[in-house]
Amino acid sequence: MTLSAASHQNPASTSTSSLPAGPTGAPWRDWLALALLMFPVLLVAVDNTALTFALPAIAGSLQTTGIQLLWIVDAYPLVLAGLLVAMGSLGDRIGRRRLLLIGSVGFATVSAVTAFAPSAEWLIAGRAALGLFGAMLMPSTLSLIRNIFPDPNRRRLAVAIWAAGFSGGAALGPIFGGWLVQEFWWGAVLLVAVPLMLPLLVFGPAFIPESKDPRPGRLDLPSIALSLLVMVPVVYGIKELATEGLGPAPLALIAFGLAMGFLFVRRQQRLASPMLDISLFGNPVFSTAITANVLALFSFNGFILFLAQHLQLLDGMTPSAAGVAMIPALIATVVAGLAVVPLVRKVRPGFVVAGGLALTAAGYGIVVFGDHASGPAFLLAALLVLALGVGASETISNALILGAVPAEQSGAAAAISETGYEVGSLMGTAVLGSILTASYQHNIRLPAGLEESSSGGALDRAGETLAGAMELAVSAPAPLGAPLREAARLAFDSGVHITAAIALVLMAGAAGLTAVVLRRIPTAD
Repeated sequence: MTLSAASHQNPASTSTSSLPAGPTGAPWRDWLALALLMFPVLLVAVDNTALTFALPAIAGSLQTTGIQLLWIVDAYPLVLAGLLVAMGSLGDRIGRRRLLLIGSVGFATVSAVTAFAPSAEWLIAGRAALGLFGAMLMPSTLSLIRNIFPDPNRRRLAVAIWAAGFSGGAALGPIFGGWLVQEFWWGAVLLVAVPLMLPLLVFGPAFIPESKDPRPGRLDLPSIALSLLVMVPVVYGIKELATEGLGPAPLALIAFGLAMGFLFVRRQQRLASPMLDISLFGNPVFSTAITANVLALFSFNGFILFLAQHLQLLDGMTPSAAGVAMIPALIATVVAGLAVVPLVRKVRPGFVVAGGLALTAAGYGIVVFGDHASGPAFLLAALLVLALGVGASETISNALILGAVPAEQSGAAAAISETGYEVGSLMGTAVLGSILTASYQHNIRLPAGLEESSSGGALDRAGETLAGAMELAVSAPAPLGAPLREAARLAFDSGVHITAAIALVLMAGAAGLTAVVLRRIPTAD
């Protein structure tokens, strides 16, 4: 199926054809529905990044242990990732708008209750419940866009706006979260979900058309259980690899998840009405677009991982200043996503996606061949180039994903796309982060004399992480502090060069593969 093919006509669009049309020719009612769908998109994006700025306040208020603080962060994405596919399929069966509204009520209610959590245990439980309802939101918004905008040209613009909302929310999260914590208390970060969901709950039933599979099959509970047993161990194993490095426990978790994935696929192939139609991956447009999404997020999050450390630990920026410095690049993802919508009327979509991936490779190329000692400007310039590529490739690849499947399967397709987002983000952190850490530990050369003036624990931390080295440099005697900082810088930058070179080769290869596989998709006009 090509990008220009539309599988089904949206009843809501035909029934409102007498309304005034916007510049794209779509009824205003459709664009109002899209505006309402942006509220949960913004909420999820803001919630993902704002909480990190509330963690110190949470730790002080609830007296959390290190393990509890980790689970406050991890409970949400683990449950979310485990249920995305199941909820996408459920929306196809019971109605995507219905599932979106259920998720919105649940998310707002749980957020309000969790904002006043009296203990870390209550907060962890609340975050897990937010993962359940969050899994109902994002696939529903994207699949509803597929059905509200059956015309591919309008759909691409709608997807670009959807992606812009997600990127904009991610950029706003740290600033907004920091302000809320400073002016009120950490619970305000969660409480903000209530006013953000109100417009959707009040106007959504009237303006967002319902859509679902006209021939829904029975929901298979064993398939839901298997999907959880696939995603939760794999996602947790990847997160452990990113934080603890190679070890038997995370590898065993990933292996177990992959084994459950094999059983999940076998079950879907035998069911008359599978929760996930495995044959979707036989469509080269669908599978290649999913791969492009995963790799774009892989490259972006891997870059952010070492950039955040470089800006704060080597360039001396505060966390908030580092976040503000990254905002132009996040804005660039929005601009690029909107700019490529008219471009695909002149250039084949496959080449646009490939061009975006090539830009991400170019961003890593700047890092490989740039001078790291010249200050943060060149790294921020590299991020800007990479962000332009991610914004361009994500918008068109998401449009390709939605256009490559029948409208009745859009919920499952959107859920797979969202799962790709999660996996790509985690893999970028885990894979590139592990390589960066291993390279740092191999190349660090601590100055002679530190053994006599520092404890063994401090020396171990300095040999393991850049943060440990910078912490020791502050307390070390004056003649040793500067050489330790320089040694840590050289070791860290050597790891950055290695990870950037690997990402450069990977993204260049992905750009070439995408250009070949998707080259036959025609332009929009």
